[in-house]
Amino acid sequence: MLEGLEISEVQLCELKADNRELRIDAEYYQKEYLNEDTCLSRIGVAKLSSYAFVTDGQHGYYESDPNSNIYMLAARNCKDYFANTIDALPLAKWVDDNNKRSSLQNEDIILSTRGSVGCCAIVYEEVLPANINQDVARIKLNDNNTFIPEFLITYLNCKYGQNWMLRNQTGMVQQGLSLDKVRSIPLPLLSIIFQQKIEHIVKAAHSNLSKSKSLYSEAEEYLLSELGIKGWQPNNKPTNIKQLKESFLASGRLDAEYYQPKYEDYATFIKKYKGGADSLGNICTLNEKNFNPLDSSEYKYIELSNIGNSGEITGCTVSIGAELPSRARRLVHTNDVIVSSIEGSLQSVALVTSEYDKALCSTGFYVVKSDTINPETLLVLFKSEPMQNLLKQGCSGTILTAIGRTEFQNLVMPKIRKEVQTEIADYVQKSISLRNEAKQLLESAKLKVEDAIFTPPI
Repeated sequence: MLEGLEISEVQLCELKADNRELRIDAEYYQKEYLNEDTCLSRIGVAKLSSYAFVTDGQHGYYESDPNSNIYMLAARNCKDYFANTIDALPLAKWVDDNNKRSSLQNEDIILSTRGSVGCCAIVYEEVLPANINQDVARIKLNDNNTFIPEFLITYLNCKYGQNWMLRNQTGMVQQGLSLDKVRSIPLPLLSIIFQQKIEHIVKAAHSNLSKSKSLYSEAEEYLLSELGIKGWQPNNKPTNIKQLKESFLASGRLDAEYYQPKYEDYATFIKKYKGGADSLGNICTLNEKNFNPLDSSEYKYIELSNIGNSGEITGCTVSIGAELPSRARRLVHTNDVIVSSIEGSLQSVALVTSEYDKALCSTGFYVVKSDTINPETLLVLFKSEPMQNLLKQGCSGTILTAIGRTEFQNLVMPKIRKEVQTEIADYVQKSISLRNEAKQLLESAKLKVEDAIFTPPI
C-alpha cells in the first residue's frame, strides 16, 4: 500500500527544540533533512544569533536619488556568492542615514528572505556604500573569531544551508523566511584552520571574477576606441524637426522619442566607420524557428534574469518540457549570442557557452549569429553604447515595449575589422576562462564544507 512512498517516523518527544510552530507536515521531515540534522549534530552546531547581528532593511517608503552613490540592494543582488549592484536603485542619503542598522559594511552577508528565499552573498567594498530593502536580511558576524565570513557564505550556499532554509520557509501565496528563523540557522562548529582554507578559496574566486570583469571592460574600451566613439558625445537636444517624408512616411513612427537627435548621431557615426557598415539583417542571421519541447524530456531554460552584467549566463532553470512556460521556445547552441528584445532589459545580452549548448531560451531574446563577425565581438558590440541606443530607439509598444523583428534587422551595424575581432575575442575568452575558474573554486569550497560536515575530522 505504501510502496514507492518515502516515510519518516518521528516521535512527538523528538520534535526539534527550535520547531516552535510544532510543524508536523511530512515535507518538514523528509529523510534528507533528518539525515542532515544528524550530520550537523554529530559535529556540533551553534545558532547564528549567538555569533551575529541580524536585521532586515527599510520597511515602507524609501526615496530614490539618481545622484546618490548609495545602492539599495534587493533579493536579485544576493545571487552568486558575491553581492552586486545590477539594477540596484540609488538610494537617497537621508534613508541610509535613518537606517544605519541595515547599512552594509565590508564582509557582511546578505540573504533574501522573500520570493527567492535563500539567495545569499558576501558584501565586498565594490558594492559599498549600500543598504538593503525589507526582503533582505543583513548578517554581521561578531568580532569573536569563531566564524569567518567567507566560510559562512559557503556554508549557507552549500546543500546543508540551502536545505535548512528551504525546509524552514513558510507562507501561503509567497514563501518567506522570518528574521527569527534566520537567527536560528544552525552553524557547524568546524575548526578555524579549516575555515581559513575555505576563506582562501573564496577570495581566490573573487579575485578571478574581478580580473574577468576587468578583461571584459578592456574589450568594451577597445571596441569603442576602434569605433572612434570614446570621448565623443551625441546631440542630446530634446527637440528635432522633420518633414513628413523624412519621418512617418519613411519609418511609420510618429512618437517624438524615436526622433531624438542622438539616435541619428549614433547611426551616422556607425555608417562612417572605416571598416564599413550594413544592416543587421545582412550581417547576422536570426534563429526564429520555434522548438517544441517534449513533455517528459529535461531541458535547461534561460530567461532574462539569468543574464549577468558581463554577458555571461549565470544559471538556468532545469525542468521537464511539460513544466516549461510557453515562451521557452528558442533552441540555442554554442557561440550563439542572445539579445533581449525588451526595453528595460536591453543590456541582457549573452554569449552561449558549451555549458548551455542545446538549452532553451525565452522568445524575449533574439538568437543571433554571423558568418563575418565572431560571437565575442557580437556580444561586446550589442552591449556597446551605440548599439544599445539604437536598440532602444527601435522599441515600440504599449504595455510591453520591445523592439520588433523588422526594426531589429534594419539596425545599422559596423563591419568590425578582422584583426580587431581577434583582439576582442582574446579578451572575452580570457574573461570567460577566469569566470569558469572562479565557478569551479566556489564549487570546490562548497564540496569541502559538505564533506567536512558529512565526515567530520577525527
